[in-house]
Amino acid sequence: MTWLQYGPVPDDNPIRSPIQRDTADDMTDMPRRVDIHEEGPREGFQIEPGPIATADKVRFIEALAGTGLAEVQCVSFVDPRRVPGMADAEAVAQAIRRRPNVRYTGIWLNVRGLERAIRTTLDISGGLQISASEAFSIRNTNKNTAETLDEQRRSLAFYRAHGIPVRSAIVMTAFGCNFAGAVAPERVRDCVAMLLEVAAEYDATIDMLRLADTVGWANPQAVARVIGTVRERWPDLKLALHLHDTRGTGLANAYMGLTMGIDTFDSSCAGLGGCPFAGHQGAAGNICTEDLVFMCHEMGIETGIDLDALIDCARLAEDIVGHPLPGKVMHAGSLARFRTAPL
Repeated sequence: MTWLQYGPVPDDNPIRSPIQRDTADDMTDMPRRVDIHEEGPREGFQIEPGPIATADKVRFIEALAGTGLAEVQCVSFVDPRRVPGMADAEAVAQAIRRRPNVRYTGIWLNVRGLERAIRTTLDISGGLQISASEAFSIRNTNKNTAETLDEQRRSLAFYRAHGIPVRSAIVMTAFGCNFAGAVAPERVRDCVAMLLEVAAEYDATIDMLRLADTVGWANPQAVARVIGTVRERWPDLKLALHLHDTRGTGLANAYMGLTMGIDTFDSSCAGLGGCPFAGHQGAAGNICTEDLVFMCHEMGIETGIDLDALIDCARLAEDIVGHPLPGKVMHAGSLARFRTAPL
């Protein structure tokens, strides 16, 4: 039996043996298929300095829904004074011409936002959230950890009263914070425990936990360390990654996740977006969807997504915002035309 180890770590470190191997040649636990949750319309348009027309947002969302993506995160229901780019959230949600088999979702930070969300035609499922960095939590939601947990209880009560299933949770700043510095994996583990305990108070089950590199601190070893620490405590809890590409390590971090069997990722078409409360003007958006899809396809991992159609969406996004976007494959194109070119 061969054990996969990432870097020189102590024998008792939880990342030493996150995955067992049958042979030395089979050194990864790559999934055969990954699920990609597109966040570009929300993640991207919330941080753009200029106003984006509602019709353009809808056009982009509808184009993304035609690529094979199973979920498109469209808007956030937040205070428009703090995030003016989401002031038209209800108008965007109502204008979308829906396709079957595509989930159109949004996010909220509190019950007030949730109340707005359920009045729209978006697909609503319950989620819990916490930040591993209390300093970021205060910047992001004006609540410390204890107040955040109280807000989650209010949300859980609302979900239960309205018959909304609770499906996921997220730990933000799981790898580091621009206000508080490095975040220990044990702190992330403790935050997961807090969310699971609060959910249990309301007989809710969390089916999936997202680990978020909200402000771009992660590196591949840190990804392995945090995943290993969480899995050591909850080996059956499904994990997903929400990775930002602030310092250019986003795809490397995603690759590390893939080698550890992670099969669900959040991403942003064309690399749109960033966190408006990150405390850093270069706070890039999620890893680029078409770059992630390209990498997966080249490694034989299925996504169910039409890469060329996704590249067209990325170019549309660049036209809408009116400035260059950081995606690589949208400019270079896929390799399909080279593979089919005559010799």
